Amino acid sequence: MKISRFVALLAVIALSSNLLPLTSFAQEEAAPAAAAAEETKAEAPPAEEKAAEPPAAEEKPAAEPAEKPAEEAPAEEEKPAAEKEEKAAEPAKEEAAKEKPAKEEAAPDLLKAQVILEDLNNPCGVAIQPETGTIFVADSGNHQIVKIEDGKAVAVITDFPKDVYGKGPKVNIGPLGMHFLDKNTLIVGGGGMPDGEELLRAYKLPEDGSAIKADAMSVSFKLAETDEVKGEGNFYALASNGEAIFVSCNGDDTKGWVARAAIKDGTIADYERYLATKEATDVDAPVGMTFSPEGYLVVGQMGEINVPGDSLITFYDAASKKMLLNIPTGLHDISGIAYSGRGQMYVIDYAWADSTQGGLFQVLEDESTESKIRTKKLLSLDKPTAMAFDSDGSLLITVIGEADEEANSKGQLIRVPANAEL
Repeated sequence: MKISRFVALLAVIALSSNLLPLTSFAQEEAAPAAAAAEETKAEAPPAEEKAAEPPAAEEKPAAEPAEKPAEEAPAEEEKPAAEKEEKAAEPAKEEAAKEKPAKEEAAPDLLKAQVILEDLNNPCGVAIQPETGTIFVADSGNHQIVKIEDGKAVAVITDFPKDVYGKGPKVNIGPLGMHFLDKNTLIVGGGGMPDGEELLRAYKLPEDGSAIKADAMSVSFKLAETDEVKGEGNFYALASNGEAIFVSCNGDDTKGWVARAAIKDGTIADYERYLATKEATDVDAPVGMTFSPEGYLVVGQMGEINVPGDSLITFYDAASKKMLLNIPTGLHDISGIAYSGRGQMYVIDYAWADSTQGGLFQVLEDESTESKIRTKKLLSLDKPTAMAFDSDGSLLITVIGEADEEANSKGQLIRVPANAEL
């Protein structure tokens, strides 16, 4: 996009809406020096860097009603999806798509992480139990959910249906995304059934901590095939704003649905297809997902697993379904997004086609790039799948790791400790 046109667009946006207050990517603070003796301690990101402030929103008609009054400085530059085939009716996207975000070359890891759980099989989800702080992991290839007690995996929900995902390398999967509504109400996205039969399940966990079977859910929902849309499956990531659970789906590649289930009476209801992210971005596969500190739904659009550098970060107004920002990242396959307590955005890149390029990245402001952002690699990881911050600021990440010919893996749960000050 030419600068003069961009400035005019910013003026319209600043008058009509406060799409993303700059606090959603707070300025990166200087981190105190850490003692170097202990291996689990990590180096903080350099103090002179600034966390990314999001580029401008998707272009909208000037007559569109204002969503919120402007309160902060203007947003950064618009950057639509990096499309493989552009539509003739969208010249603005054609021009903007030529811009490329900066991506740093491989460098020694800036962080060190501690392995806190091994012997997992294709782990694909992590969640922290309210009140207790207990870590729950979707041990997907073993078709169960486990929790960590005394440093060991203890079964919580077992005997989930199983399936195989991917075009090569393939992975065995069962339960995927997880989210706690309260201490004992766990919502689980399934990955082990055919599209259209896949279930989003709600469980009431026993007070005594005993394990239950996967079919003991209190309620469940599916998104079956209709005359107009394909059946949905692979409910990968779950995120909530307190009013509803949002679920990224990987069944209908033509639509790229994010589904929504209302939260009612301590459980979920009214599960439905909600956002057609493929139609909005022209890029496939919503996977990682979270809510920003200001309440916007943030979706990591993975893209095609055999196409390098096509992943997006997209912001939506969860109530109106409007796409507000769409940011090409230069990353390969974003599989998770999380905000730290300091308001910093972090993403993990699965890098399906070349796992040596995968890892944990920070999204930073960079005025020298056309997109005004860059991604900074902090830690190399072998096929990371999900991430979550715990209450003390430690970052937990599930990693598939080395896989065998039978689609099983030597998976791990790792922790970037709180003293990394992410």
